[in-house]
Amino acid sequence: MIDIVISLVLLIVLMPVIVLIFICLLIVNNGTPFFLQKRIGKNEMPFTLMKFKTLEDKVDENNVLLPDYLRSTKMGRLLRKSSLDELPQLVNVLLGHMSLIGPRPLLIKYLPYYTATERMRHHLKPGLSGLAQISGRNELKWCRRLALDVYYVKHVSLKLDTIIFFKTIGKILNAKGVILDKPYTIADLDDERRGR
Repeated sequence: MIDIVISLVLLIVLMPVIVLIFICLLIVNNGTPFFLQKRIGKNEMPFTLMKFKTLEDKVDENNVLLPDYLRSTKMGRLLRKSSLDELPQLVNVLLGHMSLIGPRPLLIKYLPYYTATERMRHHLKPGLSGLAQISGRNELKWCRRLALDVYYVKHVSLKLDTIIFFKTIGKILNAKGVILDKPYTIADLDDERRGR
């Protein structure tokens, strides 16, 4: 109920910002303002994650998408730095796919690479923000990030959610831990655990 009320209020209050971003991205991204991707939710059930699109669809000579940092636009970098690209996920919260606080929803392709303990992260709905996000965001190694997710599942409480909520606001305001203009130093989870 708290998720629904807060997300609905945020959608109403932020609607002018959402509409403005939508219109700008219609122009910048040639009519495709949203990024939709299947992610893993509670009990490992897939759902469609919604975000504002921050990357171009540039490919190399083999028609393979270039790395994210080579496809970002000025507007995309602004949206990611401010976390405004995440606003459409408030709709995911209203639809019951996500909570405001919880482990971030990750890619379906990672499923075979979790340990039995790490799979506990899927016992709860994924969140817009979580313990890992306030502890380093993109800078955390996978083992640490997933360990924090499991810790959250084991210790979930309204008090912990409140702490994460307000620390998330602080992280957004100073954009700490967001990597924008250089290659990620952390490999995809599947690549890392295959030994690449």
